Amino acid sequence: MTTSPVFRPRRTCLYMPGANPRALEKAKSLPADVLILDLEDAVAPDAKAEARQVILDAVSARAYGAREVIIRINGLDTPWGHDDIKMVAAAAPDGILVPKVMTAEEVLELDRTLSQAGAAPDLGLWVMIEMPLAILNIQDIAAASRETRLSGFVMGTNDLAKEYNSIATADRLAFQVPLALALAAARAYGLLAIDGVYNDFKNEEGLVAECEQGRIMGFDGKTLIHPAQLEAANRVFSPDPGDVAQAEAVIEAFTQPENQGKGVIKVNGKMVEILHLEQAKRLVAINSAIAAMS
Repeated sequence: MTTSPVFRPRRTCLYMPGANPRALEKAKSLPADVLILDLEDAVAPDAKAEARQVILDAVSARAYGAREVIIRINGLDTPWGHDDIKMVAAAAPDGILVPKVMTAEEVLELDRTLSQAGAAPDLGLWVMIEMPLAILNIQDIAAASRETRLSGFVMGTNDLAKEYNSIATADRLAFQVPLALALAAARAYGLLAIDGVYNDFKNEEGLVAECEQGRIMGFDGKTLIHPAQLEAANRVFSPDPGDVAQAEAVIEAFTQPENQGKGVIKVNGKMVEILHLEQAKRLVAINSAIAAMS
């Protein structure tokens, strides 16, 4: 029952503190594909109720243009989770992001709770993959998308580092297994897969390297913690112009009468198959969507 648009760009998913009205106002002009308005980590316990109202007002104003708006709530096992979901149902953003999901049963409970609160059926449910138990249950969690709103995974590498008692290195060696398993499950069930944050927001070289690694692995985009990271991440996760030109040539070639019914043809000196046609259509569609947002 995945509701996520297949070809919508999610190169940059920027966390914005829900308790900061100025930050939410600034977000209206930032070149982010996705805004994640945060009620969890960025908001102190005694500020949750106020932040909830700030986010409700901001989202209800419908002033973020083509940017996808996601609200990260507190877990249902906290004192704030159920009130957060009621607010989400009233605000009607594009989606909701839930932290520390570890089982398929939790996904089912979240879906039921959203429905009971009056949330629209097409509201996307994204979940944070940031606990060891979530990695062990990752296929079952992904499979819950068949009967729920579940539409995406967001990697929580900071929490994974804490829970694994691992050391963060530039090559992210400690995270290769959880990242790969989550990505495999996402692709097997048609879900989004968004890479974790890069903490040193002043280190553009390090950010670019980590974005390139994430893109090579197959992630749709990256979560970010500061607007200064947007330009580099947008650049890395955008289609290469040469690749777009080749994709357009592949699409055009398969429409030619002499190629009708063929499974393999030659385009610009390269052998391409039907599977490359599907990849080409996806690449061109994403590139067009990015151009439209710009």
